[in-house]
Amino acid sequence: MTRTFKPLIAALLLASPAAFSADVLMANGSVRFSTPDTWLSIMQTDGDPEVQVFQVPDPSTATNALARVTVTVKQVASVAAFKQYIDGFTIRAKGMTGYAATPSTAANEYIYTAQESGVKLNYRERYWFVGDRAIQLRCVRPTGAAAWNAAFDRGCDDIASHMST
Repeated sequence: MTRTFKPLIAALLLASPAAFSADVLMANGSVRFSTPDTWLSIMQTDGDPEVQVFQVPDPSTATNALARVTVTVKQVASVAAFKQYIDGFTIRAKGMTGYAATPSTAANEYIYTAQESGVKLNYRERYWFVGDRAIQLRCVRPTGAAAWNAAFDRGCDDIASHMST
């Protein structure tokens, strides 16, 4: 590779979406958060519901499980509709292979394990009712190295800290 191409390649790598933390706006800007630099946006839908899915690469596992974080925003008319929204996800979770709940002391937080593609995964779902919107933050990961688990959980907690504002 000649010298003239190295600055161009470096500039292209720096411009890559994975190189920077992503500032995410959903629901016409009423839901805002940032993701860590290493999270890759793998799916996005507009409309109602609006969904953003991020893959969180885990270099320590060789499983076919995909560590991911999903944020879903849906318009709901009332607190009763918000509760139905949560119930729909809870019923679906309880139907998963190997479902086992872990008690949570936080309101509208659900922690459980289940199997996906034969791999035991840890799920943590949190819900907020803000204005006329139901927001779900779903963090799914296999058990990896302790440092990676902590970084993944910190990233999810950081997103959660922005949801009720």
